Amino acid sequence: MKTTYQEQQKQTVLITGAASGIGYELAQNFARDNYHLILVDKNEQKLSEVAVQLQQKFGFFVKNIVKDLSIPTAPEEIYTDLQQASIKVDVLVNNAGFGNHGLFYETNLTAELKMLQVNLVSLTHLTKLFLKDMVNRGHGKILNVASTAAFQPGPLMAVYSATKAYVLLFSEALANELKDTGVTVTVLCPGPTESAFHETTGMADSQQLKNKKMMSAEIVAKIGYSGLMANKTVVIPGVKNRILAELVRLTPRKLVTRIVRSMHEVKTKVI
Repeated sequence: MKTTYQEQQKQTVLITGAASGIGYELAQNFARDNYHLILVDKNEQKLSEVAVQLQQKFGFFVKNIVKDLSIPTAPEEIYTDLQQASIKVDVLVNNAGFGNHGLFYETNLTAELKMLQVNLVSLTHLTKLFLKDMVNRGHGKILNVASTAAFQPGPLMAVYSATKAYVLLFSEALANELKDTGVTVTVLCPGPTESAFHETTGMADSQQLKNKKMMSAEIVAKIGYSGLMANKTVVIPGVKNRILAELVRLTPRKLVTRIVRSMHEVKTKVI
């Protein structure tokens, strides 16, 4: 007999971008700690496969919501769907996001406007909707996924880096505002991570990533989850990434920007 949400008094987490990568691995961490899962992704087939896998593995409620967060109405539709089902969200994980690569004057405007909507606007919208309920209940957690790209300008990934800088600063400000409310905000800032992200952005052959070993999504998610549960505000997985994030603060901005530009460049072979 299938167990419904109402029949079990467990906490519930909503994770965007849950069908793969860090989002999927975060879902595994929450499931191991007995959370109900609400998984949001635009890839219906992959999301369905993940939900079945997790439900079979852990044996409890998994709800799928197929939504494209580049559509402005998506956050409100997600919130309304859960309100109508009387499902409260105890933890919100804003993980969905994507990037692109190239000179800003040459890249695709439509894609970048969608990136702003997903990485920045939908994240803000979902946070606004669910945060009010958390504050009213006196408990809750929010995990926003940014990037080490948030700490410096990112030539050849200008829009992506800027969106992640917003996520970092937004999260730090909220964490301060919510002190003593029972609600915490954590921002996860991973460095390069093994995932399809780099292939889709065209960054796989960049000087930063080519032939370099990257941290796995599983490890990044585990570190992010631990930081969230410990109520940390900023979590940067990896000693090297933490050191580089601090060095950026002490290095002249023009020099930092030049270095990042060289890391993002994709050098083609001359035949």
